[in-house]
Amino acid sequence: MSLPDSLQASVAMPAQVCCDEWLARWLPMLREACAHGPVLEIGCGEGEDSATLTGAGLELIAFDLSAEAAAAASRRVPGGQFHCQDVRQPFPLNERQPGAVVASLSLHYFPWEETLGIVERIRQCLPPGGKLLCRLNASDDHHYGASGYPEIAPDYYLVDGSPKRFFDERSVRELFANGWRILSLSHHVTGKYGLPKALWEAVLER
Repeated sequence: MSLPDSLQASVAMPAQVCCDEWLARWLPMLREACAHGPVLEIGCGEGEDSATLTGAGLELIAFDLSAEAAAAASRRVPGGQFHCQDVRQPFPLNERQPGAVVASLSLHYFPWEETLGIVERIRQCLPPGGKLLCRLNASDDHHYGASGYPEIAPDYYLVDGSPKRFFDERSVRELFANGWRILSLSHHVTGKYGLPKALWEAVLER
């Protein structure tokens, strides 16, 4: 599927705070990518994005570290398949191959080398041409931990007892430097969580 020139390998200016229907414009691409396999959602939470994905007719396999969240997602989206597990465990694919992976704000908890390893495992589970849609904490996400907390490592902070990584454009590109083609890379601000939250949205192809 070809993307508009305005989206290809682009870096947009921060958007205004708005509703968080971030997946909507990517659904045609996801349907094409998942014509012969499911979409894997990493860190599904209580199933808001899961509902969007299944509502678009996609077969969904999803997981979350929180058993309560995974159970809530299962109730909300009875057509999906939900699991409770850590992203560092083998993905619950049962030897199936997803056409795409969605990971919204779920890849930021780990040391850099471990983060690289998770991204490589995502790449390996996809077929050639498979897609990854992800959102990452931005380095200017000051309302949610990008400043004012102990720094464990560069751009990696202990926020209220939990480690959180924050990304600038350079580190996003470094994260996906091996084996990925960047289709779109843009900076956004969402109002979903109350205070404005800054993030990077990346769309990649294996």
